Amino acid sequence: MQSSVVTYAIGDIHGSAALLDALLARIEDHAAGRERRLVFLGDYVDRGADSAAVLRTVSRLQWAEPDRVACLMGNHERMLLDALQTEDAALHWLANGGEATLDSFGAREVSGLPRDILDWIEGLPTLHGDGMRWYVHAGFPPGTAPEASDDHDRLWIRGPFLDGDHDFGRHVVHGHTPQRSGKPDVARFRTNLDTAAVYGGALTAGVFTDDAGPAVTFLQERA
Repeated sequence: MQSSVVTYAIGDIHGSAALLDALLARIEDHAAGRERRLVFLGDYVDRGADSAAVLRTVSRLQWAEPDRVACLMGNHERMLLDALQTEDAALHWLANGGEATLDSFGAREVSGLPRDILDWIEGLPTLHGDGMRWYVHAGFPPGTAPEASDDHDRLWIRGPFLDGDHDFGRHVVHGHTPQRSGKPDVARFRTNLDTAAVYGGALTAGVFTDDAGPAVTFLQERA
């Protein structure tokens, strides 16, 4: 029997607005007749050509369906916010793709971005959970309960989380580390959905039901 609730978790978008639009259309077709939930894993901005369009699309989805759309913060959103605070942080953000984000808004500096968008980004959580899974941008330190982990690890961690086989009580769905093969990295206790869309890979949605932790399938769009 098909699960009546399907959750689609979407990996790092990085300004790839056309891929996002195509993937969302595929999701709507795939979810026909079932309750659809969306979880965005962060990194909406930087490097790609149209961060502005991505932010408009994702934020409007969440505003329209707050009970069915969860949007997480990624480390690139954190860098953008930090760029408002110090010149060094601004230079760091610009060196990591921030210039493409400014260009997409027609802005010259981060303070010129729309206030409503900055407020929305600032309010993004770093963790989301359902009965079967934890959703996070980067991951958790081994041996630390997800609820007790800090924002920095949730946004930035790689090696300690990716190395080895760590059980966090629920399957962990994350992004952050691009898979240049364009294929999701599926392990026993975690799934990485960052399939390097901005580097010519794919934009991926993992399809999850309430029957099991891991994805039942994946939907992808490529340039």
